[in-house]
Amino acid sequence: MTIGEIAGHFGLATHVLRHWEAMGLLTPTRVEGSRRRYDHDDLYRVAVIMRAKKAGFTLDDIREMINTEDPAARRDILLRRHAELARRIAGMQASLDLIECALGCDHDDVIGCAHFQTLIEERVGLGISPRK
Repeated sequence: MTIGEIAGHFGLATHVLRHWEAMGLLTPTRVEGSRRRYDHDDLYRVAVIMRAKKAGFTLDDIREMINTEDPAARRDILLRRHAELARRIAGMQASLDLIECALGCDHDDVIGCAHFQTLIEERVGLGISPRK
């Protein structure tokens, strides 16, 4: 496949594939006049890169995972990403809990709700009482 064909197949701009090549993520074969040609393995690698990006991996992490022969190194990268995602999910869950508390409040204005104020005070973590 040409760079245009593989870009079209995945809905990418050709400059993205060139960038990934420059970063060491892709190594298409070169033919006449230095034209790139992509084979089945390249298609698979592009799909892996796209999926890893969707999972939040950086291009540097993806390159390291793809290029390493060491399963332990690959696992370390996965563990780092797992820890980061768990941290972000916990933060998002705390935000969702706060919003659900506010939406479920019987007060006319959530700011006046003692439960809401307690959640905010816990978040501040300084033992400061809310203003009255």
